[in-house]
Amino acid sequence: MRATHNPYNPGAGVPPPELAGRDVLIEQARVAIARAKAGRAAKSTIMLGLRGVGKTVLLNHFEALADEQGCQTAFLEIDPDKPLAHQLAPQLQHILHRLDRLKKAGADLQKAFATLGAFASVFRATISDVEFGIAAPSATGDLVVDLTELFIAISEAAKRRDTAIVLLIDEIQYLQKGDLGALIMAMHKISQRQMPLLLFGGGLPQLAKLAGDAKSYAERLFDYPPIGPLDAGGARHALVAPAEREGVAYAENALDYVVEHTEGYPFFLQVWGSHCWDVAAKSPITLADAKKAGANAVAALDEGLFKVRLARLTERQRSYARAMAAFSAEPINSSDVANALGLSLSQAAPIRDELIKKGMAYSPERGLIGFTVPKFADYMRRIVPTDARKKR
Repeated sequence: MRATHNPYNPGAGVPPPELAGRDVLIEQARVAIARAKAGRAAKSTIMLGLRGVGKTVLLNHFEALADEQGCQTAFLEIDPDKPLAHQLAPQLQHILHRLDRLKKAGADLQKAFATLGAFASVFRATISDVEFGIAAPSATGDLVVDLTELFIAISEAAKRRDTAIVLLIDEIQYLQKGDLGALIMAMHKISQRQMPLLLFGGGLPQLAKLAGDAKSYAERLFDYPPIGPLDAGGARHALVAPAEREGVAYAENALDYVVEHTEGYPFFLQVWGSHCWDVAAKSPITLADAKKAGANAVAALDEGLFKVRLARLTERQRSYARAMAAFSAEPINSSDVANALGLSLSQAAPIRDELIKKGMAYSPERGLIGFTVPKFADYMRRIVPTDARKKR
């Protein structure tokens, strides 16, 4: 079939042709945005899930929903090497400029600009020069206090213009503990005052614990929906609907094969679907096509995504990952991994922490460890020799 008509979109955060199996989450987001804009209480949401389940895609979709409802949005992907203030300030300035276009600056907007200027100055964040009509309030240098004041000032300006602010923040687990605590505290104050500022976030599964450790009330402040693989119906729809729009069908056994081997993970469904299209000569896509496409998909992942992630590891990190992969089910007990390496738990702990910091592994609860990318363990078993384990 013609490659130019291939309807599948494998890629990091790339919108799939069919956003299947997420209807409930999307409707909840739509309602929350509408409530925030109407000045009603709305709970912020932080989605938790492994790589490739569609958290970034959903955040982008929520941003589009907010735009459609006339809200002002800012999208951030957290850079672990930059303070939150440096990443947030320019985005908030863009929001203030858009609010200014809705209704020319009154005292409320001038105050918000001035508060942002003081915030940027004390935390050395880069924003463009702005003329403030009133004296800037002094910032304290305490991120908890100053971020809260900034959120309140911007929310008040949005409220006077009958709109809401929607922040979309991806990879929140990379925030430093102090920055995460300040963000949670600021959102807590916004929630208490029922101000029109809403947060949608995404992160790896350990984020709920990190948030709770930063501020104990975080578990009540946000909803934490788990974003996992699609069920069989959703996975089949994600494959069938794009193909049908191009006049192409799947044989039932071919569908069953792809759903089984992708385990319903959205990214893998796009990869397998794309290779099925490339392999098939005509409609319907057959089981033989699906099997050949599966082999091609695995080879492409081995030479692409998986190989790149493995290359980021040091020798001892690679040994730890190989020891993890030796176990058939995840998550794995950290003490079992240490024993497999011939190390004590305390000796293995720094290597484990390095893998987590690199985003290669996550800890769903104390004492357990798993890979952040589904099927990475299968790759390790295919690629890394059993005798490659080395102790350092």
